[in-house]
Amino acid sequence: MTNTNFAKLEEIKNALNAKFFEREEEIEGILVALLSRQHMLMIGPAGTAKSALSVEIAKIVQGTAYFQWLLTRFSTPEEVFGPLSLKDLEQGVYKRNTATKMPEANLVFLDEIFKANSAILNSLLTLINERLFYNNGTPVKVPLMSVIGASNEYPEEGEGLEALFDRFLLRFELDYIADETNFVSMMKGAGQNQEMPTMTMDELVQLQFFTDMVAIPDEVFEILSKIRMALRDEGIRPSDRRFKQSLSVLQAKALISQRQVVQVDDIVILENALWETVDQKDTVSLIVRSHAQDVVTRAIDAVQNEANEVFNSMLKDNSTDAGMEATQKLKALVANLNKLKKHNQSRDMDINPILDKVKSMQQEILDSILEPMDFDAQNEKKAVEMPF
Repeated sequence: MTNTNFAKLEEIKNALNAKFFEREEEIEGILVALLSRQHMLMIGPAGTAKSALSVEIAKIVQGTAYFQWLLTRFSTPEEVFGPLSLKDLEQGVYKRNTATKMPEANLVFLDEIFKANSAILNSLLTLINERLFYNNGTPVKVPLMSVIGASNEYPEEGEGLEALFDRFLLRFELDYIADETNFVSMMKGAGQNQEMPTMTMDELVQLQFFTDMVAIPDEVFEILSKIRMALRDEGIRPSDRRFKQSLSVLQAKALISQRQVVQVDDIVILENALWETVDQKDTVSLIVRSHAQDVVTRAIDAVQNEANEVFNSMLKDNSTDAGMEATQKLKALVANLNKLKKHNQSRDMDINPILDKVKSMQQEILDSILEPMDFDAQNEKKAVEMPF
């Protein structure tokens, strides 16, 4: 693996992060899906850049055969797999012309994936899972690398879509931009005019080859076994196939991090792969992270989550009392981080960004408290100076 290949991957990831705000996990997820030749699902409301992100990836990989379609309950097989060949039909041959359709694509984006109806579902399942398309009863190997699926909502039970949902190894939930600074930057069009890096299909295939070569140490297999047992204790039972496929995700994650060996903390990405139903997500995330992250990382994550909760609560209740309480809580979190930093001096690069963020939250809340107080004080002074 050359430094040039590493640099190109890093350049693509950074450019996408600059263009799409608060989509770091999804961007990494799509790159991982491409490198590992797996499929990825994005769940979230309309207007959260699901299709835009997929289109951008298709542009970056030059020479890729890309197919995109919005599925509805009225979608027909002709729309996705191609129309019947009239010339062959005259001779009694039931064959589709698949040119420019899904069976000839390398990268596919299917919007509203769970609107797929029974007319196209079986062929879709076979194509996604086995990379085969049955044309006139003959199985044809397709060049498909990855399917990126998107939906505004999860499939409801009893709709017969469980098998389709299971085909997507990686699953990410998206929401609207949360940080106001990022929202303003997005509104101003920041990052939209920058030149995006590219790679050729040959380069992508080479990267996929190197992904397959990434080593997985015994320690990682042991942790995965422990995670499997912990999940079973909670009644969560991902299939053996899902665990096996997850190995390629870990290899891709390592390669994106410019490593040729999987590390234990790479396993964190599997919090997006090992759950079966939505109500299992939090439990799976907790179990995966507790096994895959070291003590310092877990402590940092805990502080970050608590700080976000405190800050969001303050936004809902903007009273002075709530502000003072939030300030004290953030002050305690700053103290915890400083203590963590003192005992883990080699982890400054991990701790400092969170420390700065919590301090920034604390200052923002203090400013919001002091501004009304200053305003009231000025009014009182004016009232005293005002002649009767």
